[in-house]
Parts: sequence; structure tokens; C-alpha cells
Amino acid sequence: MQRYFVAPGQFAGAGVTLTGDDARHLGTVMRAKPGDVFIACDGAGREAQVRIETIEPGKIAGTVLQWIDTGSEMAWRVTVAQSLPKGDKLETVIQKGTEAGAAAFLPFTSRRTIVQYDERKEGKRLERWRKIAKEAAEQAHRAVIPEVAPVCSWQQLLRSMKDYDLTLLCYEEEGRGGTGLKQVLSAFRERSPSAANPRVLVVVGPEGGFDPQEAEQAAAAGATAVGLGRRILRTETAALVALACIAYESGEMGG
Repeated sequence: MQRYFVAPGQFAGAGVTLTGDDARHLGTVMRAKPGDVFIACDGAGREAQVRIETIEPGKIAGTVLQWIDTGSEMAWRVTVAQSLPKGDKLETVIQKGTEAGAAAFLPFTSRRTIVQYDERKEGKRLERWRKIAKEAAEQAHRAVIPEVAPVCSWQQLLRSMKDYDLTLLCYEEEGRGGTGLKQVLSAFRERSPSAANPRVLVVVGPEGGFDPQEAEQAAAAGATAVGLGRRILRTETAALVALACIAYESGEMGG
């Protein structure tokens, strides 16, 4: 069954209106007709089965048949802070990270960031990143579209760390016999058994990683440096490994 995210304002009582690209996709590409049913999500956790009533160019009107509670979101709200990588790697992080359950993405620049940040191009890139998150959320049957924030600086990221219950700095030096991610997550779960939807920040560096001074600054801001195993991971791989570990440790995989 096709799934589409619609703005909350497109829900009106028992009625739902699908417009723009989504309406064209459902009506033209999928060749939907009145009486067919699709899933409409408001991006904030509400989902409904909707029966198509009328189809017009660029607009589909439907009626809510029933509201659905899929429980598809992670119990821990994980934000991935990713230092801007080269090429289209951030698109991969957003797409796969959305499938893995990330609640938000926070791109940033750090000392070893190779990409030359161009503020003039940010609007178009941010629009594309958010479109990728929306499409990945639909494909993964998510009830919420992850937020993709504008690019921030390292200092801005440091100041934001106080807003999270747990901040994890993925640091390759900890993978060589240092603090492992598992022990940090286990300790956090044990000391916060009653915390509802704790906010977790996963911070991943660029291709060259973090320098020692940045690791010290992150620690001073409340972050815990963790290793993701004995191997060196690519920057676009690290966040996905961390998300999988968090999903397991938070109980999403059962047990």
C-alpha cells in the first residue's frame, strides 16, 4: 500500500487532500482510482488509511477509514551530527540513517572537514537532504520524517550538546582498547530505566576524523568518546553502525 506524508493542514476532519508530486505519483504513476486505499502520515506520528474519493490533476481527495498506530519509531530519539563529508556521502547517511531510525540529522563543519562550505548553495542542498529524508521515511514505513537541520559550526554543535541526555563522540582512538559503545549504552540504560524517549546525540567526524583538541572540547561539553570496534570505519558508515547498536541496546530488536 502506497504511503505519503502530508502536512497536518491537509487533514480536515475525516478528509485528506493529497497535492503536488505525491498526488501526481499516486494518480499518474501508480494509476490509482477512486475507491483505492493509501496511507497518509502527518509527519508527527499520526497515520491513517485513506480511501480515494476524487482524482483531479495535481489533487486527490480522500476519506479517513481508520487511524493506525504502527509503533515504527525508535524508543530513543537519536540525532546524528555528521561533519560534512565529500561528494554525496551525506545523502547516504540521511537515507540509510532514516531507514535505521534516526530522529534528526545535524550537519556541521569541523577542523578536518574537507568540503568547502558554500552558504549560497545551502538552501538547495538542505531542500534536497530533506526530500531524501522524506522519501526514505516513506520507504521505511516511518511515522515521522526526520528533521534535517541547516549546517552549523563546531562551536555551535558544542553548545547544543547540553540539550541531550547522552552525547556520543565516535572517536577512532577509543576503538584501540578504549571505551566501547556497548559499555556506555549499557550503563546509560541501567541508570535511566524510567527515562521516556531519551535524547541521544551521535557525533561523527569527517574523513580525517577529529583532532585531539576537538575530542577534549567535546568531553568538556559533556560528550563521551566511544569506539565502534577495532576497525577504522568510513565517515558515512560510522553513524549507521552506531544507530544499529543503539537500536539493539534500547530493546528494539526484542528481548
